[in-house]
Amino acid sequence: MELMERHVKVLKQVILNQPVGIIKLSQLLNMPEHKIRYSLRLLEQEGVVEASPAGARAKPEAKKVLLRIKKTLEELEEKSAGIRKEIEEIEKMEL
Repeated sequence: MELMERHVKVLKQVILNQPVGIIKLSQLLNMPEHKIRYSLRLLEQEGVVEASPAGARAKPEAKKVLLRIKKTLEELEEKSAGIRKEIEEIEKMEL
C-alpha cells in the first residue's frame, strides 16, 4: 500500500509540474531520488508517464490507470470490511 501511495503521489506531482525532473520531484515530495526514480520507472512501464528531455510528462492514459487503482482500492476496502466483521464475530465467541 505504501508503494502504491508513493506512485500516486509522484504521478500527481508530475501532472501538476510537468515536465518535471527527478531532483525537483524529490524536493517537492521530500523523498530520496532513488525512490522517485523507481516510481517513475514503474509509471513509465505502465504507460502513465513518459520521459522527455525536459523531464517526466503524464500521458492521457494516466486517468484510466488512476480509475483502475481506485477500483482496486474499493475492492480491497470491501474485503477488509468483511474480514474485520469476521474477526469481530470471533472476538465475541467464548473460547
